[in-house]
Amino acid sequence: MQKSADKAAITRARNLRENATNAERRLWSELRLLRRSGFHFRRQAPFQRYILDFVEHSARLVIELDGPLHARPENELRDSTRDDALARENYYTLRIWNREIDADMNGVMETILRVLDARRRAVAGVRPHIELPQRWR
Repeated sequence: MQKSADKAAITRARNLRENATNAERRLWSELRLLRRSGFHFRRQAPFQRYILDFVEHSARLVIELDGPLHARPENELRDSTRDDALARENYYTLRIWNREIDADMNGVMETILRVLDARRRAVAGVRPHIELPQRWR
């Protein structure tokens, strides 16, 4: 269930949008193109006690871009806790490394489209058209 964000979270989200990383800006420009296909992504969106990098609520998909700091054990635990909290709300978190954006944007977008298809069908109660590898479920 989505809850209203408090003023501090909204201010923090605005600040994150204004100071986006290069990878976030590149991915955002690609995600915005998906509006033609009926997907509406939000970026740096407050949700519960978190700020989500990108979220498409109708497919219940969260996309998080991770840099080198996310490889640290303490951050991996924090990310896992966050992913579990989102999963309890029936959101799936797709984690993408920043370096993947730089190395293979087309591959990243293909992955996102496959996951979007599966998530949209799952939310609607329809079997996914594409069988996804276990790590994307």
